[in-house]
Amino acid sequence: MYDNKWLVRFFPFLAWFPINSVFLRADVMAGITGALVLVPKAMAYAQLAGLPVYFGLYTAFIPAILGALWGSSRQLATGPVAIVSLMTAAALAPLAIPLSEDYIGLALLLTLMVGIIQLSLGVLKLGTIVNFVSHPVILGFMNAAAIIIALSQLDMLLGIPKGRSDSFLADIWGMSVYLPLTHWPTLAMSVFALVLMLGLKKIPALSKPSVLIAVVITTLVSYATGFAHKATSAPDTIADPVVRELVVKYSQAQLRIDAIKADVTAKAAELRTLEKARDARAAADLNYKIDLLNLEAFGFEQQNKERLEYMRKLSFERADTPPDQAATLYLKGGVPDGVKTDGHQWHIKKVDGEVMNLTGGGDVVGNIPAGLPSFRIPALSLDAFMQLFAAALIIALVAFMESISMAKALAAKTKQRLDPNQELIGQGIANMGGSFFQAYPATGSFTGSVINLQAGAKTGFGMVFNGLFVAVTLLFLTPFLYHLPKATLGVIILLAVAGLLTPGAIKHAWKASKMDGVVAITTFFVTLIAAPHLDKGILIGAALALALFLYRTMKPRVAQLGRYADGTLRDVKVNPDLPTSEHVVAMRFDGELYFANVAYFEDTILGAVAGKPKAKYVLVVGDGINNLDATGEEVIMHLHERLRESGITLVFSGLKKQVLDVMRNTGLFDKIGQGYIFANEDQALTAIYEWLGEDGKDDLFCMVSKPQPA
Repeated sequence: MYDNKWLVRFFPFLAWFPINSVFLRADVMAGITGALVLVPKAMAYAQLAGLPVYFGLYTAFIPAILGALWGSSRQLATGPVAIVSLMTAAALAPLAIPLSEDYIGLALLLTLMVGIIQLSLGVLKLGTIVNFVSHPVILGFMNAAAIIIALSQLDMLLGIPKGRSDSFLADIWGMSVYLPLTHWPTLAMSVFALVLMLGLKKIPALSKPSVLIAVVITTLVSYATGFAHKATSAPDTIADPVVRELVVKYSQAQLRIDAIKADVTAKAAELRTLEKARDARAAADLNYKIDLLNLEAFGFEQQNKERLEYMRKLSFERADTPPDQAATLYLKGGVPDGVKTDGHQWHIKKVDGEVMNLTGGGDVVGNIPAGLPSFRIPALSLDAFMQLFAAALIIALVAFMESISMAKALAAKTKQRLDPNQELIGQGIANMGGSFFQAYPATGSFTGSVINLQAGAKTGFGMVFNGLFVAVTLLFLTPFLYHLPKATLGVIILLAVAGLLTPGAIKHAWKASKMDGVVAITTFFVTLIAAPHLDKGILIGAALALALFLYRTMKPRVAQLGRYADGTLRDVKVNPDLPTSEHVVAMRFDGELYFANVAYFEDTILGAVAGKPKAKYVLVVGDGINNLDATGEEVIMHLHERLRESGITLVFSGLKKQVLDVMRNTGLFDKIGQGYIFANEDQALTAIYEWLGEDGKDDLFCMVSKPQPA
């Protein structure tokens, strides 16, 4: 093993050397095996993220290699995953149109921001920050995300359009109007792919490559049956004048929307300059103009949304004309006598300027640019940075939690030492590096990591070879993916997220703690309702978890104690028949004494004293007090003085070192007196009854029969 600690600290992959040929061969086989499964899944996840499918391959290339080289786990596979893909789409969809150049630019910037956040947290050794997002929050989020991911694939599985708005559930409900337009060949392909994958998984020899085999078979079927029918046309080819005018108006409105957005961006930059110059009047005037432009754009967007909904419901028949002539589009059933059609039923999928994208069959992947991703610096924009920051932070934390959970599971099997902060650094470098090579946010992949481990990967070179095989796919195999049905990719995603649905785990959390159950269920419903703004589910869930934690600590368990038959002190609420003393109030406090609960501590003791008018001593059994802050120390001092003025002595037992240190540092220890602070409750009670003398002689609290030897 390489023993230069300084170099290994900055280049952790040096610890793999020297590597023997047996390990290297195992890593090569693991890399190839993992890549065969990863390639179709990577394309499916890119589709889920709202990006061209080849971006999934880009994300499975550079980030996979960098994550392996700079991470601490030797089996963790970094790449595109379902949850992060969905969160990427949720963050970007409100800001740009999926698949557009603006959308891609924002995706690369988001990847860079996620990488910077993760790297910063790792360098500052803040890996424990993810502990603020509790397990019930993640449970609720994952289950809601699994449902959202599954529903988001309905358009691909049924071959129907899907709207895009600020409400995911509204979009899904809106799809119901398109159900009569279900493309039956697409549905058949979806069912065929699903049956194929499930069937192959039951055959042990074919279980691992089942997804790859299904991809190959469905691609061949798609090619052989002419599954895909795509075409482009101009609005003036539409025979019906009303529909033609509708498409033209849609196109014009879209151009106006783009112009307004460009104007808003320019004015926003001007506004920042005015704010720096502190020209409040000019800034307010410009702000007003920006609001008017946004209002105008919103109006056009609403009109176009209604136009697009109507256009997508229309079915066309296309005249069969020579390739060099524009083919006329007729509404279904409106073809003039004597006009021959091409035999397909066409729908308008998208209108981009003067070009209409038509579909007459199932959706396929289409052209994938051959070659490796080119170097591209993400476009830096303050506006985009501010809009994406919250989403980038949430994605960075959720991605790391997924990675570290998987890495810990792998480390438990391989007995490898894991460094969470180094893993953060590795994930940060993977995303930062990937952002310059057209990758969207990546993280540790559950499926890829398990395959890596099962295939026998010994070092991170397994993922390096995995990435290199993806590069080979990009260089030489992309032409073979043209006819891959998107329905197949939808089925891959559907099966991938099935494991994220764990209602039993939420039920288990409810049984363990009702409050944790409430957190999980609340996070689930908030995530579902707020989609596509998934960060709201995490943030509200985490805030609720912290609030309930504070609520619990504000009123910790305080028990008034009585004597049990064996001589021990026990809670009289649990054992109501236990004898208590008129002269001694014994209380046990379980929890930290800090600013949020010291008032409750004081009120409880004073309430107990009020119920015992003859009490002369208050014994605080402090075995459960783990910490004491400045507020707690001050309240104890005031309580001591207040009780002393009433003729009552405050006595402590079982205080921990850290509590005693605070009391010594502040002088409270001396004020109470060393003679009133005991190591355990028995010593304290013995001393108290010596002090009581005759008054305590007949006290049942003292006269308890000791257990007799058997």
